[in-house]
Amino acid sequence: MSTMATTVEPLSHSILAITYFGDIVFAVSGALTASRYRMDVLGFVLIGVITGIGGGTTRDLLLGRTVWWTQNPFELVLCVVAALATFIFIKHDISHRRGMIWADALGLSAFGVVGCHIALEFGSPFGIAVFMGMITATGGGLIRDVLTNTQPMILCGQPYATAALLGSFSYATLKYFGAPAVISEIIACLAAFALRAAAIVFDLRMGPPGEFLKVGKRPEK
Repeated sequence: MSTMATTVEPLSHSILAITYFGDIVFAVSGALTASRYRMDVLGFVLIGVITGIGGGTTRDLLLGRTVWWTQNPFELVLCVVAALATFIFIKHDISHRRGMIWADALGLSAFGVVGCHIALEFGSPFGIAVFMGMITATGGGLIRDVLTNTQPMILCGQPYATAALLGSFSYATLKYFGAPAVISEIIACLAAFALRAAAIVFDLRMGPPGEFLKVGKRPEK
């Protein structure tokens, strides 16, 4: 039986790029949520950072892996900077909710792939790696919504965790069949984002029983 690694392995340049992109857009989505509730600068930073690193932290704790930002705080700083930039440059007349939803969709697409990749490199089986991709993609947003007393997006009825699962499953499958790393990452990110974007634009909703999938825009509130 193989033994899982216990150290943080170096990530490829492409995965690092996706990771940093996910950090930024998730931190911005957290900061935009803080803006909706008129928080101060500390609130922006706190919610932004938790959104950016929350999913990956949960993944590492579940895997028994060293939480990466405790050894290299660069991503922690990146999330702080993104949240502060949002606080400084945000305009009062933009739709904070709409911006948060799209920033969250981008982060979801990126982190589904990153989480799956890290779990696979750590030695996790295929199914566990796919699940860890979903945890990485949805964990930060879930913590953000709980802390701000917002209905969690994962429970909104639209494909959300499903989009993250699609991205991580696509990545793991392409890797299994030997597809080039960068191609696998791009296709998987696009697959997750396409499903999440379709859900946002066309208001796709799943369930309850008897209504597996509903399509149609609801009236704006």
